[in-house]
Amino acid sequence: MPLLVVYNPVCGDGSAKRFFEETVLPFLKMHGKTVDKLSVTEKPPNVGAVVLEFLESVEGDTTVVLGSGDGTLHEIINTISSAELKGVRASAPPSPLRFVLVPCGTANALYSSLFHPPKIQLDSVSYKLKSLQAFVDGSTTIPLTLAISSLSPPPWSKSGRPKVAISSVVTSTSLHASILHDSEALRTEMPGIERFKVAAQNNISKWYTSYVKLLPVPSVGVVQIYDPVKKEFVPHEESHLDDPIVDVDGPFAYFLSTVNVDRLEPAFRITPLHSTIPPTFASVDIVMVRPSRDPSLNWDTPKERQDARQAFVQKATTVLQGAYKNGIHVSMRYGKDGEIELDGVGPTIVEYIRCGGWEWTPDDTDDAAHLLCADGAILHIEKGGRATCIAATPSANSGFHVFV
Repeated sequence: MPLLVVYNPVCGDGSAKRFFEETVLPFLKMHGKTVDKLSVTEKPPNVGAVVLEFLESVEGDTTVVLGSGDGTLHEIINTISSAELKGVRASAPPSPLRFVLVPCGTANALYSSLFHPPKIQLDSVSYKLKSLQAFVDGSTTIPLTLAISSLSPPPWSKSGRPKVAISSVVTSTSLHASILHDSEALRTEMPGIERFKVAAQNNISKWYTSYVKLLPVPSVGVVQIYDPVKKEFVPHEESHLDDPIVDVDGPFAYFLSTVNVDRLEPAFRITPLHSTIPPTFASVDIVMVRPSRDPSLNWDTPKERQDARQAFVQKATTVLQGAYKNGIHVSMRYGKDGEIELDGVGPTIVEYIRCGGWEWTPDDTDDAAHLLCADGAILHIEKGGRATCIAATPSANSGFHVFV
């Protein structure tokens, strides 16, 4: 099988070049793996073209050893998915494109989710070589579920077809999209994950005005919601086989969906149920926080609304902190006076949804609600437009796969 090795020398802490030269390439040689091409690329737009050119020059199932973060994988998937591949436009490669992941990025969400990190020694060689070890051992691969987002312009627009972005990790709006948007300005001075925490504090008091539709999983027929008492997913009370779509009004403090992962950083398990209750069908896991569920808040007047935003900051912070505590935020509930309880009987703070996709229609007056994050790439929804995100899994003989 053709073998391409690609790494980004400037991603993460900049250690990829040394790690590949001293560890990865010798490891491949030691196990009798011949590298057909080695490419070093610093800019994401280049790496997609490199992989596509290689695919067009070889025959048979191809393996890519990729040293990068989630953003570089995102670029490759999107480039290939939108390309004319050997004269045929495809939403995924016609035969499986298999990835060997070598975590060299900042957060490495996909790698950390597929290979749950040890509590210490995240940078240990043995941990960083788990996917590579699976490759040389001839282990099987798993197909990646893709979240396909379409950003539709308003009906009166002449801007053309919807923009499409494909994610293999996260698609989000609200706070998470704002964090990723603002964190880019901090990358130079804060190359690590600390910049995300700074950006979070700068945006934690915002609410986002939008209207949402939750779409059912076709094979299930309904939208599911997590019941922390039963500790299982159950049909959403507003989703029925004859009318499965769930309409949800904002404002939203948080709206994030993932595929393939239970975390966005090694310790940040924002969608923990993806691993504890694995899906058996193509779906997205959504974490949704709506301040309107807090029984202690009122916002009938502008002054009350401003006070409510500030009062909710600590609760939103507690939710995010819960993700760092092995995902306990999904069990948090409101007490009768709005206090947060782990074993209460009030409304859940987090609405944890498993469904086939979602539609986000931001209010025209809320600029921040028009941001969409797709694996770290920030897109803008046009005024009057909307974003639709649908989960899809290729067959075993096509699509994008990872050695695990």
